Amino acid sequence: MARTIFERFITWILRAVVRMLHCVFTLTASRRKSDRSPRLPPITNPILTVTAMQLARQIRRKEVTSVEVVQAYIDRIQEVNPLINAVVKERFAAALQEASQVDKLIEEETGGEDVLEDRLPLLGVPFTVKEAFALQGMPNSTGVISRKDVISSNDAPSVAFLKRAGAIPLGVTNCSELCMWLESHNHLYGMTKNPYDLGRIAGGSSGGEGSVLGAAGSVIGVGSDIGGSIRMPSFFNGIFGHKPTSGVVPNEGQYPPASGPQLTFLCTGPMCRYAEDLLPMLKIMGGPNTDRLCLSSEVDLKTLRFFSVPHDGGSPLISPVDPQLVEAQRRVVECIESQLGVKVRTLHIPQLKYSFQIWGAMMASPGKDGKPPTTFSDLMANKGSRVWPLWELFKSMFGLSSHTLAAIGLALAEMFQKTRLSPFLMKQKDTLQQELEDLLGTDGVLLYPSHPHIAPHHHHPLLTPFNFAYTGIFNILGLPVTQCPLGLSREGLPLGVQLVAGKLQDRLCLATAVYLEKAFGGWTDPGKEPAAPTTTAP
Repeated sequence: MARTIFERFITWILRAVVRMLHCVFTLTASRRKSDRSPRLPPITNPILTVTAMQLARQIRRKEVTSVEVVQAYIDRIQEVNPLINAVVKERFAAALQEASQVDKLIEEETGGEDVLEDRLPLLGVPFTVKEAFALQGMPNSTGVISRKDVISSNDAPSVAFLKRAGAIPLGVTNCSELCMWLESHNHLYGMTKNPYDLGRIAGGSSGGEGSVLGAAGSVIGVGSDIGGSIRMPSFFNGIFGHKPTSGVVPNEGQYPPASGPQLTFLCTGPMCRYAEDLLPMLKIMGGPNTDRLCLSSEVDLKTLRFFSVPHDGGSPLISPVDPQLVEAQRRVVECIESQLGVKVRTLHIPQLKYSFQIWGAMMASPGKDGKPPTTFSDLMANKGSRVWPLWELFKSMFGLSSHTLAAIGLALAEMFQKTRLSPFLMKQKDTLQQELEDLLGTDGVLLYPSHPHIAPHHHHPLLTPFNFAYTGIFNILGLPVTQCPLGLSREGLPLGVQLVAGKLQDRLCLATAVYLEKAFGGWTDPGKEPAAPTTTAP
């Protein structure tokens, strides 16, 4: 009882402080609103509104050339990138040359369309890659100034699989420094902006990927996720993103490399504007491992069990869920019940309020060999002189540090991070793991908020650094999760929900995402004039 009263008191104090600071941020942002850059130009080329799989089909059938498709996306990137700063290094000339070779291959192919589809399912389709991944000839700095001259000599496995499937890379996209923050901002490439509101964050760490996809500068992309780095940018930018079951898609070929237990928490996965592209992308990116997911098996949504958890139960460290997100999730429940005839069970899972504490302790705990993971300070140093977080904080006050305030803050927090789960947290983690695995089984899908806030203003996550716990907990549990857009808020910003399934049951959340895209409209062109909120399913 005493513990409960104390937790409620701490929760009230922390939330009161955050609300006050949030009001200050909102007031400051509204005063600067008139100085904000203009809205993105609307899409005019219809090629940009076609799914990747449909583009591949049209290219194989010679209804459109790969050169035309690649050029359309190059034109769009050149149009929007000065506003959003998402693509940090392009390879347009090489992409056009490769597209020309694709068109020549199709002209000379004698085996027919089916042969090409089976061998090269993404032939001629452009894609973008998070800069943290190795893409031959492209930088691989992860926003660290001391790595600015690092150029990849080969491809990460997931990138190589897409290229072998015929896809053509356009360039690499921005991320947060060392991929460990909620906002894609670093001192090498600058800050990436949200295509729906340039004063808002694109998320992190795959924020450049989320932004360029949301802006229709790309149709499919590669991201990675150790605490929500696929799902948060996908949510903020109104697109689809999937964190696969742990251990399916290879994580090699990205910087920083995971170490210790982080090897099982890090996931590489697809990001895209259209739900139908998620499954074929996952099948390609995982290589032979995806046989474990039975992705070719049909999914009948009417035979599934659905559950809805509207919030984490009231953690003192995490913001309350925005009422618009609660309402959007409620409308999903209504839609499933009315259209599929399936009863959705609403749950409250008390262990979820310890999500951040569990994630933090598990991330810092030693691996099976007893060695702790590589420290964030060591990664910042990049094998150079040791980084002293307090000294970097002092230098940052005068604009002299090579590192962002967020990275410095993480290094400072690391100094006080416990390296092992307490018995209490271990019990909460084990209980949560068992409860969710038993609940979901092989036919369950859980609805859970993607984040407590709709896309925040720039730098606002510094006030709410633990809000990623809504996504991070599923990395620890190893469950597959799909982020699904649900229209726009009153402010014209994307709404969304996470769809969680049992281990190796990725196809269930992917099929649900395809259904919800049809029901709620999916991705929305950010260049269109804002209309009434689109949270209601037809």
